[in-house]
Amino acid sequence: MEQTPARLTAKPSWLLGQLAVHAHRLASDGFGGVGARGYHYRILAALDEFGAASQAELGRRSSMDRSDVVAAINELAQQGFVERTPDPDDRRRNIVTLTNAGHRQLRRMDRALDKVQDDLLGPLPAEDRQILTRLLTQLLTHHQRE
Repeated sequence: MEQTPARLTAKPSWLLGQLAVHAHRLASDGFGGVGARGYHYRILAALDEFGAASQAELGRRSSMDRSDVVAAINELAQQGFVERTPDPDDRRRNIVTLTNAGHRQLRRMDRALDKVQDDLLGPLPAEDRQILTRLLTQLLTHHQRE
């Protein structure tokens, strides 16, 4: 078994990077198990929480590039999880709405992602998981302001 230099393993930035790669793989596998991708989850979650929105709004709320939003919405619409209708105020825009099938898919994805969290954070007791989540949120909020 190869060892990693201590000067790396002592750095939070290195640890976060390594863990992010692992977390992404777990999430991709979890979403794949329900026939979905991470982009789908972002869009469905935004629609569920904030309601119908334009594709541009969904991109901003989901931190996604415009072309990725369009591709993901196309996939979700083909599966019946979202509906696209012309915006009555601006015919050049589409309004995207979550369907009942989309709500069901989002619940399936939530369950898959909950399992991923349990796998990822398995060695940590519940209190440490809450502390870790709070600290990561604090760091992300700080760096998003910059």
